[in-house]
Amino acid sequence: MDDRSTTTDDDALTAAEPTGARAPDHPLVLVLHGARGDLARRSVYPALATLRRRGLLPAHWALLGTGREDMADEEFGDLVAQSLEEFGGEDGTDEPDAEDAAVLTRHTAFCSEVGEEDPGTLPDSLERVRAALAEAAGEEPGDVVVVHYLAVPPAAFEPLTRNLDRHGLTRGPDGRADTVRVVFEKPYGTDPDSFRALDAVVHEALEESQVFRIDHFLGKEAVQNLHVLRFANELFASVWDARHVEQVQIDVPETLDVAQRAEFYDATGAALDMVVSHLFQVAAQVAMEPPQGFDLDNLVAARESAIACFRPLDPADDVVLGQFEGYRDLDGVAEDSTTDTFIAARLWVDNNRWRGVPFLLRTGKRMAASAQRVTLVLRRDPEQLFGDRVEPGLISLSLQGDGAIEVTTSIKKPGPDLDIAAGTARLDLGDVEGGEPLAPYASLLHDVLVGDRTLFTTPDGLEHAWRAFEPLLGADRPDPLPYAPGSWGPQEARRLAAPHGWCTGD
Repeated sequence: MDDRSTTTDDDALTAAEPTGARAPDHPLVLVLHGARGDLARRSVYPALATLRRRGLLPAHWALLGTGREDMADEEFGDLVAQSLEEFGGEDGTDEPDAEDAAVLTRHTAFCSEVGEEDPGTLPDSLERVRAALAEAAGEEPGDVVVVHYLAVPPAAFEPLTRNLDRHGLTRGPDGRADTVRVVFEKPYGTDPDSFRALDAVVHEALEESQVFRIDHFLGKEAVQNLHVLRFANELFASVWDARHVEQVQIDVPETLDVAQRAEFYDATGAALDMVVSHLFQVAAQVAMEPPQGFDLDNLVAARESAIACFRPLDPADDVVLGQFEGYRDLDGVAEDSTTDTFIAARLWVDNNRWRGVPFLLRTGKRMAASAQRVTLVLRRDPEQLFGDRVEPGLISLSLQGDGAIEVTTSIKKPGPDLDIAAGTARLDLGDVEGGEPLAPYASLLHDVLVGDRTLFTTPDGLEHAWRAFEPLLGADRPDPLPYAPGSWGPQEARRLAAPHGWCTGD
C-alpha cells in the first residue's frame, strides 16, 4: 500500500455528495478476514466500491485483507479489481466504475492472519496504518476506527474471535472499545447450543456495542420501507392486524442451483440457511408493534419483542420440507443426503395483534421463479353485496432490487354490467424522486462504518428465533419430499397456504 492510501485521495471523492447519508468523520481501517473468499468477492468489495462512488467513505481510510497464506499487495489488488469487474454492478443500483479498482487498490494491503500463537503480520501492519491515517487526519491513533469483518466460514468465528482478543486487536491502542467493531456473518450458530457457545466467546472478547451480526435482508430498501409504509400511512396502518389480514406470506423462491457450493450447502440446507435468519427477521418487521421511535433501542426492542411471540414451529402440521430431484447427484452431496433444499412453514405469532393469522414462509432452490415478496392477504366478507365475486385484497412488497409496493383491490370491470375484476397499482421504489437506493451490503456496511446498530441482530432476538426454530432440529423433523426442478416445490406445501394458495405461484 503506497503513501496515497493514508491521505485524502481526490479520485476517491469525485462522486456526488450523498443525500441524507453521511460519510464517517473519523479515519478508518477495514480489516477483511477471509479476503480471498467468495463472500468478500461477491459482496464486500462491490459494497466498498459503491460507498466510494457515493462519497460515503471517510477522507482517510485503508483496507487490510487477511488470509492464512501470504499474498503480495499487488496480487491482492488484482483480486479486488477482478472481483469488481465480475460483481461490481450486480446490486442493481450502480454500474461498475472504471476508477473503482484503481482507487480501492491504492488503499489496500494484505496481511497474514492472526493465529493462536503466531500473531502474523496483521498487528504490526495495523499499527503502522493506524498511525499513518491518524497523522494524515491530524488526530490521535486512538481515534482511528478499526472494523474487523469476519468473511470466513462460520466454524472460524470462535477461534478467530479468541485470536483477535489474544493479540490485543479487540481494543484501540489506548484500551478503548468504542473504536473497534467486529462484523459477524450468518449463520451465527447452527443450533441453540452452538449459538450460545459462540455468543459466550464473543462476549468474553467484546462488548455488545462492538458487535454487528449482519443479516443482509434487514438492509434491503423494501424491508426498511415496511416501517414507512405502515407507520406513516393510515391507509395501511388501519388494516395491519388480525381483524383485517387473513394471511401474511413471506416468499423467497429461487431458480438458483447449489452446484458451486454443494458441499457447504449440504451441511446447512434451506431451513437453516434462510428461515432462522432472513425470513424470521422479515416476519418480525411485519409483526412488530409501533416503536416509540426509530432509534436503536426502540426499533430493536419492537422487532425482538415480535420474535419473542413466535410460537415454536410444529414440524408435523406446519412444516413441509423438500429436496429437488437430482440434488444427491451433485458433487459433494452424499448419496443418502436428507438435506432440505425447500421449506414451507406456517408460523404463528402469539400476541393480540396477530393471534390466529398464519405467517407463511417459503423458500427453496431450483424453483419455477425467483422472487422476494411479502404479501398481506386481506379478509373479505362474501356475504356482503358482491358475494364471492370479490377476491381478497393484497398489500404486497417486492424485496428484490430497489423494491416495489403493489396494492391489489377489486374494481368495476369496464363495460355496461356491474362485473368485478382485480386491479393492481404498483410503485417502484427506485422511481421515487430524489431517491438513491443502496444495495443491502453497501447499506449495512455504511451502518457499520458510522456505528449504527439499528438493523443488526442481538443475542436476545437470536435466542427467541432459535427457540421458535428448535423443533425442526429434533427427531420430529419431517423427511424432505422430492420435487421437480423448475416447479413450485412439493405439492404438499399448497395446503399450508389454503384457501388462497401462494400468491407468487403454486
